[in-house]
Amino acid sequence: QVQLVESGGGLVQPGGSLRLSCAASGFTFSIYAMRWYRQAPGKERELVALITIAGGSTIYADSAKGRFTISRDNAKNTVYLQMNSLKPEDTAVYYCNARRPDGLGSAYDYWGQGTQVTVSL
Repeated sequence: QVQLVESGGGLVQPGGSLRLSCAASGFTFSIYAMRWYRQAPGKERELVALITIAGGSTIYADSAKGRFTISRDNAKNTVYLQMNSLKPEDTAVYYCNARRPDGLGSAYDYWGQGTQVTVSL
């Protein structure tokens, strides 16, 4: 059974930091690119950061550049999102995603249940 379980969310003051974790099971984690998305109330889900299979490349949304860092530990089947200098506009539910092409024009695509991040005084 495929599972992605996020943790590490919570309430933090502006300027603070959080580290999100996503533990994967039920599939071969090391061959999947991993992504963090977020969705704020009333807004579309948006990509925050991506990390490739071996972690050699990362991509960030403009809003995350310089403040967030995505990393992965293939030995622990876990992907992380270190978030620093948090702002109220970072408030959202953060989702972990695993995806890889299936070779037939589609993709294997798995999602976690999300973890709430609230940035407020």
